[in-house]
Amino acid sequence: MSGLIEGLPDAISIRCLAFVPYYLHPKLELVSRSWKAAIRSTELFRARQEVGSSEDLLCVCSYDPNNTWKLYDPLQNLWMTLPELPSKIKHLANFGVVSTSQKLFVLGGRGDAVDPVTGDREETSSTNEVWSFDPVTRMWSMRAPMLVPRSMFACCVVDGKIVVAGGFTSLSKSTSQAEMYDIEKDVWIPLPDLLHTRDSTCIGLMIGGKMHIMYGGVSTVQVFDSLELKWRVEYYGWLPGHKAVVGGSLYTMSQGLVFKQEERGAQAVVSASQFVQRIGMAMVGFRGELYVIGGIVRPERFDGDLVKLSDVHVLKVRNEKPSWYCAAPTSRCSGTILGCTVLRI
Repeated sequence: MSGLIEGLPDAISIRCLAFVPYYLHPKLELVSRSWKAAIRSTELFRARQEVGSSEDLLCVCSYDPNNTWKLYDPLQNLWMTLPELPSKIKHLANFGVVSTSQKLFVLGGRGDAVDPVTGDREETSSTNEVWSFDPVTRMWSMRAPMLVPRSMFACCVVDGKIVVAGGFTSLSKSTSQAEMYDIEKDVWIPLPDLLHTRDSTCIGLMIGGKMHIMYGGVSTVQVFDSLELKWRVEYYGWLPGHKAVVGGSLYTMSQGLVFKQEERGAQAVVSASQFVQRIGMAMVGFRGELYVIGGIVRPERFDGDLVKLSDVHVLKVRNEKPSWYCAAPTSRCSGTILGCTVLRI
């Protein structure tokens, strides 16, 4: 990595390159071998942090195509395609996804393939495999597997470590077990079991710096105490529906409206009637706004076809009068959203 920019020391050249946005990196690699080495170096991404040019990108995986992840750059309003996840499980679904330490992590899940002859979904057991994507090298790598195979579980980053809990070890067997992953040591350690479990999907959200686990249709919430490594039960009475955290506040989409959850009840923010007939979409907080991505529209007629969507709707929740606008649709991806998270690089 010598002579990157004529007349400048490489250390200065790296800091200059650190201001170039991530979506242009593939083009910079074409300049020369030394530029390619610089673009794929940890020094460059360290310099991006030092000069304050780190970027927040939205990571999205949809059912179609198979195991393909996209990155959304909000400043350029464009989507980038990552290499296909190299899992041997076709149409990996119901997995956990988080990002930390400038890497994307995909954990567990199970196959969601369709039998080409019968059209039925093939029943598969959950997996314990863990994959990470490094945006520096742009490669996937396998990490230490979870102690328990699981799908449809809660997953969050707590104090720099990944915590997973609940879910299903098979289609019919739920689990209350929890565990924590140390990214630097690449090891999993068991945690105390959840206090309550249900035979339904659970989700995990970070609210007020703590991991909150919610089951659909259940008003109780289990909160993880990362200092004492134990769970406690809280009764919040939050509305059912899609949930996301924006700017530290919890928002719920329910009954054709978006609500901001408060200590006592919920405040209606804006109409969301356009999503009432939609299933399989993702809702996530990103850069202080609420994103609703993809999904499927159910047909009005029984014999009608499902419509796979790739549109992206964004709600400016901080405006005096919150309003929706459309971002660029997910290119070459559509339908049910399998995973969604924010990656900072």
